[in-house]
Amino acid sequence: EVQLVESGGGLVQPGGSLRLSCTASGFTFSNYDMSWVRQAPGKGLEWVSRINSGGDRTYYADSVKGRCAISRDNAKNTLYLQLDSLKPEDTAMYYCTQEVIRGGIAYRLAKGQGTQVTVSS
Repeated sequence: EVQLVESGGGLVQPGGSLRLSCTASGFTFSNYDMSWVRQAPGKGLEWVSRINSGGDRTYYADSVKGRCAISRDNAKNTLYLQLDSLKPEDTAMYYCTQEVIRGGIAYRLAKGQGTQVTVSS
């Protein structure tokens, strides 16, 4: 059974930082691209960042580019998201997702339960 367990969220002031983690099990982590997506209250899912299976290619949404760094440790089956210079509009539930890319399209295979990030003074 595929399991993705996120952690590291919390309440942070504007301008602060957080490091989110996602521990994966039930599949060969190093074989899959992984992404972070988020959902703000009353809004749909927004893709945030993707990293390829080997960890040498990363992609970011314009909304977080320059403030965010995705990484992975395939030996530990763990995905990370470093969030810096946080803004109130970054407030959302953050999820990690397992993906496959076919024909240039990303297909989501699994999504975790999420970790809440709240940015407020």
